[in-house]
Amino acid sequence: MKKLLLILLCVPLIFSSCKKEEEELNNNNNNNSNTQTYIPDDNFEQELILLGYDDILDNYVETANIDTVTELNIEAKNISDITGIEGFIALTYLECDKNQLTTLDLSNNTALIELDCGPNLLTSLDLSNNTALIELECYDNQLTSLDLSNNTALIDVSCNYNQLISLDLSGATNLKYFSCAYNQLTSLDLSNNTSLISFNCHYNPNLTCIDVDDAAWASANWTMFIGPQNYFSEDCP
Repeated sequence: MKKLLLILLCVPLIFSSCKKEEEELNNNNNNNSNTQTYIPDDNFEQELILLGYDDILDNYVETANIDTVTELNIEAKNISDITGIEGFIALTYLECDKNQLTTLDLSNNTALIELDCGPNLLTSLDLSNNTALIELECYDNQLTSLDLSNNTALIDVSCNYNQLISLDLSGATNLKYFSCAYNQLTSLDLSNNTSLISFNCHYNPNLTCIDVDDAAWASANWTMFIGPQNYFSEDCP
């Protein structure tokens, strides 16, 4: 009877101790998530170690070590997952070309001005939050659509060698240099891009009519930028 009573008295203490340990573990995990950024790709983290932002290969980097970094070059490092880039909130320049990336989430990198993400294996690219972007190189990927309607600061865009069917440049009113050769475009509207100096849309076999704001001027000055089947119009069918 005494043994039973002793056991009954100890049970609440055991549960209380377990609960306390669980709470401490949860608190530690929460603290880690607040102070560290998850880096699942070992090649990405190894490069951060070489750059001096990390010191041990453990899938985490101290967020304080990266949240003030403005430039990052991780070109040709055999990286397939760039998760963790969201911790680089001050980033203005990112060069991640010649890797194995299939996705690229830059929604948290709103200060980004220059981006080079090609060649890679990207099938989509959402830059709607990157309104400060001035230069974009996303050539040699597998993109089928590209919406740059929010990117009003863009000056230079290269999206050659993709599989683009859809391309929206309507918001890129400051665009000066543009290349979309070797794609599958069926239409191209440049009527809002009145600052254009040069562009290249060769080798889009399904593209014929190109919308512009002044067809006569474009026909007199821009024929070197188009293929033999292309023509300019202010009202493409």
